Amino acid sequence: MTKDKLKDSLNDVVVSEQQQQNDDIDALIGAISRHNKNQQFLGQSTVKHFDNNTESLNIGHRSRLKARFLNSPKRALPDYEILEMILFYTLVRKDTKPTAKILLKKFGSLAGIVFADDASLKTISGVGEGVIFFIKLLADFFSRLCVPQQKGEVHVLSSWLAVLNYCQLTMGFKKSEAFRVLMLNKKNVLIADEFIDAGTVDKIAIYPREISKMTLLHGAAAIILVHNHPSGDPNPSREDIEITNKIIEALAPISVAMHDHVIVAEHNHFSFRAAGLI
Repeated sequence: MTKDKLKDSLNDVVVSEQQQQNDDIDALIGAISRHNKNQQFLGQSTVKHFDNNTESLNIGHRSRLKARFLNSPKRALPDYEILEMILFYTLVRKDTKPTAKILLKKFGSLAGIVFADDASLKTISGVGEGVIFFIKLLADFFSRLCVPQQKGEVHVLSSWLAVLNYCQLTMGFKKSEAFRVLMLNKKNVLIADEFIDAGTVDKIAIYPREISKMTLLHGAAAIILVHNHPSGDPNPSREDIEITNKIIEALAPISVAMHDHVIVAEHNHFSFRAAGLI
């Protein structure tokens, strides 16, 4: 074999070996790529399948709970299941049972939840602006059902028990002191409900002169003061009695009567008039 032919043969061997190496590398890269794609596909498929299963379980549970509610007498289901269904409409894709149970444990009752302040509600995991808005909407709705109206008017003295329930429900669960003034005309019809929410856990600043200005602004003939005691004890403090007397003195020159001063707590109330303090 000539020198040139030997050289050509060696070159062919080298080229062949290099081509084989390149083919092997390409095959290895292809295998790795296919493996990664398969893993990615399987992972996405598993997550999607898991999400679909979870959503299906939630939908099935919600349907069964709704059916049980519709087929049961009133007040048959426990409070947490009623709250769970209420939360269906704000937590659309979430299991609402844990949130319902946490809310009830924190606030003690459905009324405690509905009339809780926003800051307290925000401390609960999973309770966002949407849930709080819906709860506040319920609070306003139910408060309107508490006081009976006659042709759009609230006759306070003839509906006194309802008014007390209204004040206790809307203020008794608050964690800081709040104050409201019910303004009445000469027929004891409610003409304004001024709410002041500027207190701390055990104190709120009340200024008799400001109360007088409010009554003149609304043309009120009489008022009923209402405030809450977050401690749960509705009995008046010495400061409560003193401020009540000062407000009565401030109203006397403008001929506005104070029918009562009511202190409400979560489960009971105290009336100054019933106790002979007015």
